[in-house]
Amino acid sequence: MHTLYHFAHDPKAQRLRLAFGAKRVPLNLEAVGWFDDETFFELGIARQSPVMRMPDGTLRTDSLAVLSEIDHLLPGEPPLRSGAIDDAAWAALVEWRDKVDAVLERLYAPLAPGFHGIGDDTEALADFKAAVHHRFRMTLEELANDRYDGFGQFSRLSRLTDLSRHLARERFYIGRLSIADCLLAADLYPLQMHDGINLPVDMLYYLRRVEEACGVDLNRDWLAK
Repeated sequence: MHTLYHFAHDPKAQRLRLAFGAKRVPLNLEAVGWFDDETFFELGIARQSPVMRMPDGTLRTDSLAVLSEIDHLLPGEPPLRSGAIDDAAWAALVEWRDKVDAVLERLYAPLAPGFHGIGDDTEALADFKAAVHHRFRMTLEELANDRYDGFGQFSRLSRLTDLSRHLARERFYIGRLSIADCLLAADLYPLQMHDGINLPVDMLYYLRRVEEACGVDLNRDWLAK
């Protein structure tokens, strides 16, 4: 069986959960504790998330690469890449994701305490806060207070209103479920957790459609659930 090692707050892991769910392929989920260096030592890999262990024991750490190869890795129905989304459309989506990565990472950081493994572990939360301050030169609280500007920047870069209308009209990114939806839904879903930030209603309906199509509950690791 495929095993997914991941931090509970990592959207990249959710991309793979959605893809495996769409294929109806069992996926063993192993949420890794913030201080769990032993697991990574046993895997023989640097501390990171996600890590996919294939049935043959090989490890994959690039979630976009796994998505891109999903129909080869999991040949069953439905196809999510081959015949579902062409190379140009997928490349454009990945290019957009690269462009907004820094903004999303700043928006994600204050949300981590809302997940198991960070928010329910005092020592992990303190260490996570220190790591955030070292990375962004801002405290977790300052990043949270900056969420409106960050979300505004993300919305402009993503033309979020237009994207929401497109998804309402087409139901999925290209009109049918594909790896594009595994990427979009996983990466946009956490933004709902921010106080005072409201995703467009059409986007919320889209996220729910993707969850239902994949048979995956994206909020399973939220403490508030």
